[in-house]
Amino acid sequence: MDLKERAKKLKTDIPAIFLALKDKKTPLAAKIFAWCTVAYALSPIDLIPDFIPILGYLDDVILLPALVALTVKLIPEDIMERNRRLSAEIWKNGKPKKWYYSIPIILIWLLIIWLIVKAIWL
Repeated sequence: MDLKERAKKLKTDIPAIFLALKDKKTPLAAKIFAWCTVAYALSPIDLIPDFIPILGYLDDVILLPALVALTVKLIPEDIMERNRRLSAEIWKNGKPKKWYYSIPIILIWLLIIWLIVKAIWL
């Protein structure tokens, strides 16, 4: 499997992992790893900031695929396949237009800004 195929698989697996997170049949350990994987994939805050040359993109190239692979191994195959099909149906008409999924990210950034402002003025 070359890099393009892996990237395409990663693009389909992350939404499927999100759907598996909400599935009642997914085991607890898989849900915990699924939550961490989805949170890291959606988070604007990286473990290593992207502006650091080479190292900044290494976490996106190594850490995220590793989290996805580990999470997929923990989710039973039948649940994962069902969620991959559901994910493909959702994305068939383009990106979902649910803007309210961005609310947690916005709240995290507002909290960070508030903590920085508080630290500067106190």
